[in-house]
Formats: sequence, C-alpha cells, structure tokens
Amino acid sequence: MPPPRTPSVAVVGLGYIGLPTAAVLASVDVQVTGVDVKKSTVDAVNAGELPFVEPDLGTVLAGAVSQGSLTASLTVPEADTYIVAVPTPFKDGKVPDLSYIEEATRSIAAKLTGGELVILESTSPPGATEFVAQTVMETRPDLTLEPDLPNTVYFAHCPERVLPGRIMIELRTNDRIIGSVNGDAGERARDLYQLFCEGEMLLTDARTAEMAKLTENAFRDVNIAFANELSLIADRVGVDVWELIELSNHHPRVNILQPGPGVGGHCIAVDPWFIVSSAPKEARMIRSAREINDAKPEYVLHQVVPRAQRFKQPRIAVLGLAFKPDIDDLRESPAMHITDELARRLPEADIMAVEPHIDELPSSLRTHGNVVLTEFETAMSAADLVLLLVDHTIFKNADPSALTAAQIFDTRGAWRSI
Repeated sequence: MPPPRTPSVAVVGLGYIGLPTAAVLASVDVQVTGVDVKKSTVDAVNAGELPFVEPDLGTVLAGAVSQGSLTASLTVPEADTYIVAVPTPFKDGKVPDLSYIEEATRSIAAKLTGGELVILESTSPPGATEFVAQTVMETRPDLTLEPDLPNTVYFAHCPERVLPGRIMIELRTNDRIIGSVNGDAGERARDLYQLFCEGEMLLTDARTAEMAKLTENAFRDVNIAFANELSLIADRVGVDVWELIELSNHHPRVNILQPGPGVGGHCIAVDPWFIVSSAPKEARMIRSAREINDAKPEYVLHQVVPRAQRFKQPRIAVLGLAFKPDIDDLRESPAMHITDELARRLPEADIMAVEPHIDELPSSLRTHGNVVLTEFETAMSAADLVLLLVDHTIFKNADPSALTAAQIFDTRGAWRSI
C-alpha cells in the first residue's frame, strides 16, 4: 500500500498571522505554500528569514524552509486547503473593507476543481465567510456549495486568537473556534488545526465564529476604555490614576486594566467597529468605548504640546512607536499617531523617536524631516522632554533619573517612582 499523500495547504497573506500559521503547519509534515503580494516578503521567506519580529518564529521558519516543507510564492498554487489571512481594515465611516479578502478569494477561485477547503482566518464582520463562498460561486459557476458532490468547495471561518509576542506559543495552546458554511467544512478545518493545536476545537456556524472574535476584542476595548476614561477623570479631580487603580484592584471582584495613550493593533482598535457597522443602533456602549480610546492620543497631545512650546527649539524623546510592548508592529499605533502629530504641530522641534524593534523610520514619519530614529540613551541624555508611549522592557528597566534631567510625561505608569 502506498504511503498516505502529504496534504497541501496554501496560506494567502504572509503577515503577522499568515506566516506563523504557514510555518507551524509546515513543521508538522504539511506541504505549505505561502502567498504574498510583496516580493520582499516572498524572498525573505524563501531564504528562511523573518520579514518582521516575532519570538521563536525564526527557528520554525528556517527549519521548515530548509526541509522543503515551506516555500513562498507571488502566485496562488493548487492546494487541498486554502487559508486566507489578509488584512481587513475599515474604510471611511468605519465600514469594513473586504477588498483584500475579495482579491484573495478571486485568486483562489481560479485554482479550484472541487473538494477543496477554503478557510478564512482574517478577522471579519458577520457574513464575510459567506461572502467568500458567494464570490467563489459567482466566479466559478461550475462549482457548488451542495455537500458531497465532486465539484463541491467547502468554506469555514477560523479566526486567529493569538497575542503578538506570543504567537508561536498561543497557536499551539489556545482553543480554536471553527465556523462552518457548508457540509463538513468545520470538521475538515478541525482536522487540519488539530495537526498542531493542542487547544479545544469549538465548532459552530461561520457567523457565530466571526462574532466571537469581534466580541473578544470588543470586551477588551470596553475595559480599556474604562481605564482610559478613569485616567481623564483622575486628572480632572487631582488624583494619581495609577495609585487609584492599584488600590481599587485590591477588591476581590475588581480588576481594572491600565490606561495608556490609546489603543492600537490590527484587532482591538479595529474589530469593535465591525460590530458597530453590523448593528449601529444597538452597539452603543461598544461605539462609546471606541470613541473614548480613539480620543486618548489627542488628550496626550493637549498635555504635551504646551509643555514643549515652553522651549524655543524643544528636543523631545518619544519612547516607543509600536502598538504594544516588545514587538515591532506599528499597525494602528497611537504612539505613531502622537509622534506624527507632534512633528506636524511642532515643526521647530527635534523629535527623537526611540523604537528598538525597528531599523528605520516608517515613511509617514520620515516625510516630516524633524523626526530621527535615535538610540535610547542618546535621546534621554539630549531631551528637554521625554514622552513614554510604549512600555518596552528596555524602557521599564531603565532608571530615567540617571539618564536625563528632562521633564517626563509617562503615559504608561512605568516610572511612577520618580
């Protein structure tokens, strides 16, 4: 009897979710092709090199590439299973933008013959997986959603639920929600994810799976909004918000999160708007939380700009550009927005951006001309004003009083002792 055929998977989108998924699948004897529109990403993956920072991913990626189980391509191949992991931003009016999903779906549709499984991993509004299925059916009328026919294509939604900085751990340990559109798509997806995931597989329909991911992030967003609103109230009444939260959290049923300069990233800063757009009249608290968190960067700017204007040519050290600690991900980062606005509102200022996880400034900051990527100690020793926006470990472990005599504005409560 011949040995069983190695399953083939195409992962479309080699970003912060797609590439780890491709690498971990390739590490368990699946033949994986990663697909991306960026040639630099494809070239990096084929060389076994990371196009971004994520702990432990580099080792898995290099091993999979060297063993020949993972390759990258600019074009979609034929495969048994397709995993779509492309961005889902929003358009003007906070309406979900499904154009990346649609483009990926149409590229996949051309390769289908029947019997394949298409999994949408991209975080999506309710109905997006059905939109993928319908797009395939419209593009390929020779295929069907009716189960158990030779030309049936199966569709499922399996949202990622991992934390940047811990992706390689949580891909293997977190429970997975799997939503089916037709036939045994859910069971097929479950069998694939069980090859590497030790968590529980929770099967449901696609719309519920889509809403589950959005609900998880909206829950986080609402709780962060409470902390951020509390910080505004504490400032108004003259109370140290960090001490206030620490004392309140001694209650056995209270666990207030920490405030900050806003909320960023590809999930929490975006996903609640998908719920709002789906049910705008009903999602009142979720909308309010989003508005509170979206407004926090402007509050920080109102605090910092007048302080900087006391100097003729202020030198400002901006600590952190990423959306959370110890990663290089700048997506939807409030620190990026604040730095961009500082450069625009204070053209006479020298802004020293300190982000130890990137090698060059993003183009949006380079255009200002007064923002320079700077080493931590250099910026601290030269600054008139220090603005801590991201509590990277390197910042938290430093003694700011030994590095600078500047004014310090700490949005993360990392240096409360000074």
